[in-house]
Amino acid sequence: MPYFFCRLLPPRPGFPGDASAEELRLMQEHGTYWREQAARGIAIAFGPVLDPAGAWGLGVAEASGEDEIRMLTEGDPVIRAGLGFRFEIHPMPSLILRDAQSSARNSA
Repeated sequence: MPYFFCRLLPPRPGFPGDASAEELRLMQEHGTYWREQAARGIAIAFGPVLDPAGAWGLGVAEASGEDEIRMLTEGDPVIRAGLGFRFEIHPMPSLILRDAQSSARNSA
């Protein structure tokens, strides 16, 4: 299955520092949505990036193709709300993942 890099761009440069109560609620739903995708084995990593030029969201996911990843990103609550969030999606021809032993080392 192909991998995809998904970059979530916020509605404005000051986000999340100037987020409204509705946007904060949607971000909670956004997190729940991608945790569910991780539990399904689709989302590999998702989280915020505190870039000095402006925060944005990073995601790496495994999907059957561009149609599926677009369907998943369009299903994100922050996108469905129509408040100006948007995803950039880029195919990744390969991905190096750490093995289970490396992961176990971090939990010790």
